[in-house]
Amino acid sequence: MEKVDLAEKLARIPDHWNPRVVAELNGQQVKLVKLLGPFTWHHHEAEDELFLVVRGRLRLELLDRAVELDPGQLFVVPRGVEHRPVADEEVHVLLFEPAGTVNTGNVREARTRDALERI
Repeated sequence: MEKVDLAEKLARIPDHWNPRVVAELNGQQVKLVKLLGPFTWHHHEAEDELFLVVRGRLRLELLDRAVELDPGQLFVVPRGVEHRPVADEEVHVLLFEPAGTVNTGNVREARTRDALERI
């Protein structure tokens, strides 16, 4: 058991759209990721996905609306809901989701990460 310093962990992430695991509990993973630009439209069949903005501003595009998140704000995308994260400038995000959740959900592409690094 160790404390997690989000700023220190985020400073160790050099790239975008490549989540790292920083903690696990009850079959869930806490992940940190840096985002820049638009991601892929996708959904997760069986997993809800929590986005918490640590730094920057994140736009979560849904089919019927867009949700803007500032630092300290979070949004849960329910399972099955098509969504696309968009970061006009670099954004630091904490994700909370079941272990094994693939970042691109139902889509396979170059940014798909099946196995995540733990930092």
